[in-house]
Amino acid sequence: MVYGMQPYGIQSMLKEGHKHLSGLDEAVVKNIDACKQLSTITRTSLGPNGMNKMVINHLDKLFVTNDAATIVNELEVQHPAAKILVLAGKAQQEEIGDGANLTVSFAGELLQNAEELIRMGLHPSEIIIGYTKAINKTIEILDELVEKGSEKMDVRIKEEVIKRMKAAVASKQFGQEDILCSLIADACIQVCPKNPANFNVDNVRVAKLLGGGLHNCTIVRGMVLKTDAVGSIKRVEKAKVAVFAGGVDTSATETKGTVLIHSAEQLENYSKTEEAKVEELVKAVAESGAKVIVSGGAVGEMALHFCERYRLMVLKISSKFELRRFCRTTGAVAILKLGRPNPDDLGYVDSVSVEEIGGVRVTVVRNEEGGNSVSTVVLRGSTDSILDDLERAVDDGVNTYKAMCRDSRMVPGAAATEIELARKLKEFSFKETGLDQYAIAKFAESFEMIPKTLAENAGLNAMEIISSLYAEHASGNSKVGIDLEEGVCKDVSTMNIWDLHVTKFFALKYAADAACTVLRVDQIIMAKPAGGPGKREQPAGMDED
Repeated sequence: MVYGMQPYGIQSMLKEGHKHLSGLDEAVVKNIDACKQLSTITRTSLGPNGMNKMVINHLDKLFVTNDAATIVNELEVQHPAAKILVLAGKAQQEEIGDGANLTVSFAGELLQNAEELIRMGLHPSEIIIGYTKAINKTIEILDELVEKGSEKMDVRIKEEVIKRMKAAVASKQFGQEDILCSLIADACIQVCPKNPANFNVDNVRVAKLLGGGLHNCTIVRGMVLKTDAVGSIKRVEKAKVAVFAGGVDTSATETKGTVLIHSAEQLENYSKTEEAKVEELVKAVAESGAKVIVSGGAVGEMALHFCERYRLMVLKISSKFELRRFCRTTGAVAILKLGRPNPDDLGYVDSVSVEEIGGVRVTVVRNEEGGNSVSTVVLRGSTDSILDDLERAVDDGVNTYKAMCRDSRMVPGAAATEIELARKLKEFSFKETGLDQYAIAKFAESFEMIPKTLAENAGLNAMEIISSLYAEHASGNSKVGIDLEEGVCKDVSTMNIWDLHVTKFFALKYAADAACTVLRVDQIIMAKPAGGPGKREQPAGMDED
């Protein structure tokens, strides 16, 4: 018998079937290449003129969007290094809710520049040292660029809010940002608590209804449920509400029992006692002063009959989370079993009415006076994709509002900040003496990607734009950015394009961290996937999310 060759080197140490990639060419450059591919996808969606991507996920759901967080989430990236960039984007999305694209694209650009340095002969560890110095310096410079007076802000003044939110919304829905920002600002200000730092994003809801257009969008103080009322009563005003989490129905007995009935009389009496019991329960609710019953489960027919008799409006909310929000809107406490509620457990609504919007029956629960806890933005659009994208824009706006409640400092938008950072970092790199000065210079150069991409996405000549930006900034106009509509460089304070300082701060920090993490890898060892043919192959180091 002839045996195969004995494995040697690292292969002899590992189980068979392992892959082992090491060294600059196999590991580092390949990793960088995967990250570049990912950032190429997101980059063309950067900024207001960003192109849309059409992503069809494994469930055949179609996404048409330029929201980078959605794109990278739905792509299901498999490569371990590119996954690091995806995670950085996700972290940004969860922390601020906007700027995920900047994070992924900028990290990709940093890595691309790092590859050039590696080809020139720099060691990755020198690049990492340079990048770390550069990001620390960047954060220092970023603090100097903050607009004076912007740290003091009343989050209840609509103009101030819109000023800071506009850029985030425009990057998703260019041309619609004025209408949308005004809606989002109203919705957020309504539910802003006494201490703005406790603002809860979940309190601004979105209801998407097909038909109509953006100009039909409205704001409701309260909730919009996409269901019809159960009974025949469709409108109640200034009413108390009882919420039953378990459902409004006769409760079946715990034990299984058999009832032996001898005569017709007994049968009648048996069903009468059941009726009487249900009537008693419903009557108790009606006597407590409640006019509306909200059920978290099924509504029994008999119970519904008596609700009608006692003129109670019945709503059914099957989702636990919606039920919780309903309780927050009305100030009610969910009661577990049907019976007389305590007066303290009852909630209050200004009006509950069933309305027809675009052919869909919805129940609108308004609560103007009883504390402003939840507000709903009713979005209208012609297709589901448009509605989903509008929802993402609203989501970004609301998250930006939350960020400005914590830190309202702002920096010039429209790439003015990036060019200034590039210029100042370039100067800083000349003062360094070690090899890391090249890395710092490349880091500075990476900032040019943002104005370049903004210009390219808008169909402008990127080189001209960048050189005229540099010229303006060199002569001391640090607030000059790109006016994408006219294709010229302008002072952003006249155009009113501002970005939040925290968005930039975290995006650049996460991007630099992600880039350094990828550069730190010098060997990849892939295990042979376990399991039979049903298991899909997966490189090591990548857990299924």
